[in-house]
Amino acid sequence: MHVLRTPDSRFENLEDYPFVANYLDVAASDTQPLRMHFLDEGPADGPPIVLLHGEPTWSYLYRTMIQPLADAGNRVLAPDLIGFGRSDKPGRMEDYTYQRHVEWVTAWFERLNLKDVTLFVQDWGSLIGLRIAAEQGDRIARLVVANGFLPTADRPTPPAFHIWRAFARYSPVLPAGRIVSVGTVRRVPARVRAGYDAPFPDKTYQAGARAFPQLVPTSPDDPAVPANRAAWKALGQWEKPFLAIFGARDPILGQADRPLIKHIPGAAGQPHARIRASHFIQEDSGPELAERVLSWQQALR
Repeated sequence: MHVLRTPDSRFENLEDYPFVANYLDVAASDTQPLRMHFLDEGPADGPPIVLLHGEPTWSYLYRTMIQPLADAGNRVLAPDLIGFGRSDKPGRMEDYTYQRHVEWVTAWFERLNLKDVTLFVQDWGSLIGLRIAAEQGDRIARLVVANGFLPTADRPTPPAFHIWRAFARYSPVLPAGRIVSVGTVRRVPARVRAGYDAPFPDKTYQAGARAFPQLVPTSPDDPAVPANRAAWKALGQWEKPFLAIFGARDPILGQADRPLIKHIPGAAGQPHARIRASHFIQEDSGPELAERVLSWQQALR
């Protein structure tokens, strides 16, 4: 496996991203160890909140949420998935599988021995995080999903997704900053778009971002479907607190909160919300999300 590592110089002077870099090695069952970057802010003994990003972003997506959550006394951790941000980037699309992503993040949880976690997930963060919640339930105490879902290939895939999948695979360029700006309600300034572009000096670094849409299970014979269906069944017995905060203007996942709320017992009676935001809800409404999580956290005490 040929692995790329984005130069540190690409991450200098980023807008609103003053955080200290942390690293540890993770390995899937069939891969060499890879270096995963993560943020670890707030008191080390505070209640842990883990923030999982998705496609084609990195922990930069959470920059306006991290400080308010940490200031409230939480230990806030935000990893960069393998292939993204400051984490190692295997150089071929074939190096990435759904199972490997789950195992890489699971290994990160285990290396840090995280327990009693509030897990916040969005986009591909939910595809990975919901698996981990189902499979590592003793580590996760509370679960927040924002514009996410767990695909089991039981429902038709929206045509717009197939267009996006083809674009990600075949487009000569995959401009992360512009993709984020299209998926927001508010205007994303050029200096912020540059933050999303920072991990990818050129297209050779983008195998992970191009692979993600291809890995979403859309047919019953997809190798990820059995594990996802097992996870979905387990979530049907999840009685710990579950909160859905979705962007009302997300054109693809804006309605995906309904099956989650209906299926997960822990969703009953929780303050679910649809807010004025599109797909990249953290970019549109990061401070509001942080406040909603803190209020929910306080109410559960």
